[in-house]
Amino acid sequence: MSIERVGVVGAGQMGTGIAHVLALAGIDVVLEDIDPDALDRALRTISRNMQRQAGRGLIRDEAIEPALARIRAVREVDALRGRDLVIEAATEDESVKRKIFEELCPRLDPQTMIATNTSSISITRLAASTDRPEKFIGLHFMNPAPMMQCVEVIRGIATDDNTFQAALDIVRRVGKTPAYAEDFPAFIVNRILMPMINEAVYTLYEGVGNVEAIDTAMRLGANHPMGPLQLADFIGLDTCLSVMQVLYEGLADSKYRPCPLLVKYVEAGWLGQKTGRGFYDYRGEKPVPTR
Repeated sequence: MSIERVGVVGAGQMGTGIAHVLALAGIDVVLEDIDPDALDRALRTISRNMQRQAGRGLIRDEAIEPALARIRAVREVDALRGRDLVIEAATEDESVKRKIFEELCPRLDPQTMIATNTSSISITRLAASTDRPEKFIGLHFMNPAPMMQCVEVIRGIATDDNTFQAALDIVRRVGKTPAYAEDFPAFIVNRILMPMINEAVYTLYEGVGNVEAIDTAMRLGANHPMGPLQLADFIGLDTCLSVMQVLYEGLADSKYRPCPLLVKYVEAGWLGQKTGRGFYDYRGEKPVPTR
């Protein structure tokens, strides 16, 4: 199956990044979101990030204008008719995703594939909420999508071989490397990464070290490019909590219990960089630890 026309549902951080890489690969993109401000931000972000890539020699300057011209921002789900593939990139909330698929499926052509960018939720369960589970697959792009090279490809129990092969082809076409993961909670990357972040929050919660000490120790002691609490702020503490809850509920193992301090930060609305405060306060000239 040749995929030339792709729809992306959700103009948040992930949807914006996915639209960016698709357009650069020569694919016609419709980016849909009900929020016009989100769409405006997405287009500005894509343009700015492409300029940065060109400045670093990662893409050619002359590739930017044609790529931007391939992206059409829309507010109506009906505009996704005629797409070969639609990628859902909404918030990591199963009820939200199910509602999107409920509205989306009746508007799509029978042969259109659907992919979800979920980082943790069961592909089989999401597929069962659609009218085409055999044409449904998980494509988990990493954040930030323009820079990160891996995409997890996850089949549901009903996903057919043609859909799987088409998914592998599109991942390779946009210059990424597919990593096949079985349909278990949080797949591979977040199954390993999120418990580490959760343990860093427990280390803070129990007073073993403060924010700065924990991040410094992991950057310099484990040679990580970013400390775990700084990384949590970048990902979004609400997303971190959602993944930990999926792991805890899906695997029924106490080692995945979300740290109470992580829950408290999310309840306070301190979700990280996107809200201005998380484990760091981003409202000043430079980030300052909040604990």
